[in-house]
Amino acid sequence: MHLFSILHVFGTLFLVTGISMVLPIVCALIYPEGDFFALFVSAVLTLVLGGPLWWFFRQHHELAIRDGLFIAVFGWVAVSALSALPFMIHGAIPSFTDAFFEMMSGYTTSGATILTDIEVVPHGLLFWRSQTHLLGGMGFLTLTVIFLPHGVGGQRIFRAESSPGQVITKEKFHSRNRDTMVRLWIIYMVLNAAETLLLCLGGMPLFDSLCHAFGTVSTSGYSPWNASIGHYDNAYFDWVIIIFMFLGGMTFVLFYQMIKGDWRGLRINTEFRWYVSFLLFFCGIVSWILWRENTYGLMDAIRFGTFQVVSLLTTTGFTTTDYEQWPQAAQMFLFAVCFIGACAGSTTSGIKIVHYVVLCKFMAAAVKKIFLQPMSVISVRLNQRPVDDSIIQLSVCYFIVNIFMVLGGACVMVLTDDMDYLTAMSAVIATLMNIGPGFGAIGPTENYAFISDTGKWFLSWNMLVGRLEMFSALVIFYPSFWKR
Repeated sequence: MHLFSILHVFGTLFLVTGISMVLPIVCALIYPEGDFFALFVSAVLTLVLGGPLWWFFRQHHELAIRDGLFIAVFGWVAVSALSALPFMIHGAIPSFTDAFFEMMSGYTTSGATILTDIEVVPHGLLFWRSQTHLLGGMGFLTLTVIFLPHGVGGQRIFRAESSPGQVITKEKFHSRNRDTMVRLWIIYMVLNAAETLLLCLGGMPLFDSLCHAFGTVSTSGYSPWNASIGHYDNAYFDWVIIIFMFLGGMTFVLFYQMIKGDWRGLRINTEFRWYVSFLLFFCGIVSWILWRENTYGLMDAIRFGTFQVVSLLTTTGFTTTDYEQWPQAAQMFLFAVCFIGACAGSTTSGIKIVHYVVLCKFMAAAVKKIFLQPMSVISVRLNQRPVDDSIIQLSVCYFIVNIFMVLGGACVMVLTDDMDYLTAMSAVIATLMNIGPGFGAIGPTENYAFISDTGKWFLSWNMLVGRLEMFSALVIFYPSFWKR
């Protein structure tokens, strides 16, 4: 490994983290609630740690693929640990395990929380908590790549943090990696600004609008209120957030193509069509169940059903009501939605729709070849292009690993915390897929505070694995990874 180059990237990571605490510090000055000192000291300590690493190793630029994987895994861990300092120094979350869990949940856009009463936390810390969504939504390392010199292996880092789905779709912005990151972040920030404006126009306070925009476009789910979006009981806010959760679940390449006036990419994009179809089906059937069972009237059934389906499918995790009080049929479809995820190249996590597209087409082609046309050569096509066999194998492998992680992780949680199987499985799904709330004891009105420290560390690891799309995080367990 290129140790000095890795240290330079870590120094840049820490500097970006420290500088990003400026806005929460300003927020703490606007709302003087005793959290200014904690944020200020944390920012200084982070900058003092990052400055020397960045300065003394600034001449070292070479990174290999293995270096990028190392940075992708341990960079997120280090940043989450440093970001926990404000909560520990202030005392809002005195336990390092709990503070680390909260920050890992924020950066990985999971939205799982150990806070039993969010509303007593000072505004500055709440803003920092939500800002981790903003930083992590597009990928914290992609932001760091922008500040690295040309020649540093930014492409290595980007590949380590990218999802397997992006390998399948083969969609790119620009040949230069830094330019790609800049375009990604411009589109991302414009969406955040647009949602903030629309929420403010509807009467939501600016602080709340910013926090909810950070949690929506990044498909994350932190809210400054215990009842999440249900605190407002406002249809306008619900529909605005639904729209931006949907946009956050789209492949960002499509935004760039549409800005250039190229709408063909949207028309031929197979994953986008399936994304819309999945949403229409699940929103329609859940809303119909709620209306049929007289849970809500027709319009409210559409509103609440659509919100919760979009929230869980895009791995956002916002809630407007306690869906565990809904009919069992509606809950079953919501549970199924948790296994899907949105588009590759979006801010979402989960298995991703592109893998389902490839798997479904592969199974249909296999059945056709075996039973109907044994002599034929049938190819799987995506975006009007044939898909290589290696890509199909990648999708099958990725899907199987996810299922094994869920089943194995649930067994671990049952053993470590002696919880019921529904809560155990739901906790693993909610963290591995970066959703946040789940079912059972971690439902929409509950939290993760009751879980043991061992369980929290295991679920924190699940959040990281899910955010890095499995393979980048799991490869470090191969002995050959650590050999020369």
